[in-house]
Amino acid sequence: MKDHRRIRFLTGVLLLITVLAVPFFTPVSHYLSVPNQIVAFDDSSAPISVPAIGDNVSVASSDESLQAIDSTEFYAKETGNSELIYEAAGLPIKKVDVSVLEDIKIVPGGQSIGVQLHTLGVLVVGHHQVEGKDGMISPGEDANIQVGDVILKINGEKIKEMEDVKPFVKKAGKNDKPLDITLKRDNETIETTLDPVKDKKEEKYRIGLYIRDSAAGIGTMTFYDPESKNYGALGHVISDMDTQKPIEIHNGSIVRSNVTSIEKGNNGTPGEKQAKFSVDDKKIGNITKNSPFGIFGQLNKPISNGEYDKPMPIALSHEVKEGPAKILTVLDGENVEEFDVKVVSSVPQKNPAKKGMVIQITDEELLNKTGGIVQGMSGSPIIQDGKIIGAVTHVFVNDPTSGYGVHIEWMLQEAGIEVKEEETNEDKAS
Repeated sequence: MKDHRRIRFLTGVLLLITVLAVPFFTPVSHYLSVPNQIVAFDDSSAPISVPAIGDNVSVASSDESLQAIDSTEFYAKETGNSELIYEAAGLPIKKVDVSVLEDIKIVPGGQSIGVQLHTLGVLVVGHHQVEGKDGMISPGEDANIQVGDVILKINGEKIKEMEDVKPFVKKAGKNDKPLDITLKRDNETIETTLDPVKDKKEEKYRIGLYIRDSAAGIGTMTFYDPESKNYGALGHVISDMDTQKPIEIHNGSIVRSNVTSIEKGNNGTPGEKQAKFSVDDKKIGNITKNSPFGIFGQLNKPISNGEYDKPMPIALSHEVKEGPAKILTVLDGENVEEFDVKVVSSVPQKNPAKKGMVIQITDEELLNKTGGIVQGMSGSPIIQDGKIIGAVTHVFVNDPTSGYGVHIEWMLQEAGIEVKEEETNEDKAS
């Protein structure tokens, strides 16, 4: 019995020594370059590749779901979880968890779009003084209503637009009764009362607040899904220009936009696309979400960019490489063009996060016309090796040739196009 235990102990020690010794028999950098997990798509045109770590080390699949092409490349026969095992001298020395997801293909954008947002309630963007019988006063400020607050209800009735406010103010003034205000401040709902004051000059009751119920601007379409018609654009949240807070939307729409000129960017001063559109133009889609990763909704019908009109595969964050890439954007009219850029850095991300990439404009034509990344270019899709990898989001103020990009998987998630990675046993245990 003791001999049996001793043999098992010695075998375990020998195995441990073998495992620990392998990195020293092969270049350590090669051994450390092997990932613990790989996520890929069920795409026969894109094999799953793993690093080689030495002539005496082989790689094999733990089951038949991965088919070997050569010593370090495999095709996925089906979706699901599997393993690749590195072996030396017949002993396993490294395990790589492989998750194969259903292939996702989307159509890249690049089109310039006009954006019209309608707020949830009415947004308070400022205070003003009213000259009443007791002197200058701001009723809204006295009611502790702050810039950035959203007025949701007055006297229990929902407020959807600015015109909804006037009848309540007029009635309250005549009846000499305060208004019961329900407002939203960040994530908190607040109740307050406001006493309108009669303006001595205009003989009208005022609340001493500047309010707004809509916002408009331009941006760039990033992608749309040919099956669901769901789209994503901009790559970043739309904030109110006065309050600098994200706009909580009730609804919104997008229309085609025509770029008329470019204001070139310089160090310290970002450039800007000048464009025109009409909110009365035929809408090409709605807006249902304004999130940190852009605006999202559904198109009324497919739209064309004239460059890449067929669905393309996407790359997950860990697949993005430093090096050449391209962006699609508009510099004149509605003409979508392709320009060269460089991915300077990319951070693999397991959870949604902004600014996952740093990109640099390398195209001489684009640099001559814009100076680099300009406002209105946000949302321009980034393409690398035939795959959509993300979207342009921000420019570096002190270096307009460079800026940030967001990985496409997080925009897809916001658009309701799930890119799910099945949990491994290691993930569940943690």
